[in-house]
Amino acid sequence: MIIVTGSVAARADTVEELRRASIEHVARSRAEPGCLEHGVALDANDGLRLVFFERWADRAALDAHFKVPASRAFAVLAGQLAARPPDLALYDASELSLR
Repeated sequence: MIIVTGSVAARADTVEELRRASIEHVARSRAEPGCLEHGVALDANDGLRLVFFERWADRAALDAHFKVPASRAFAVLAGQLAARPPDLALYDASELSLR
C-alpha cells in the first residue's frame, strides 16, 4: 500500500478557490482504480492550510492517478493558488496486525 501525505498553504484571497478545487479533486480521485482513501481537511490550527491524506493499493495505481489530466491540472492550480510550494510525501506501507 502507498500512503501519500501533503499540504498546501493558501493565501487569504485564494483559500476558498483552493478548498473548492481540492474537494473536487478528492471526489474524482476516490473513483479511480486502486484508490483506497483520499481526503482533504482544513488544518485546525491554520485556516489557510489544507492537509491531504491518501491510501493507494500500489505504486501503479498512484502512478496512474498522477497521469490523469485532471490530477495534473489540479497540481498546477494548487501551485498557483498556494502561498508557497505544496508539500508532498509518499510512503510504502504494509498493514500490521494488532495481535
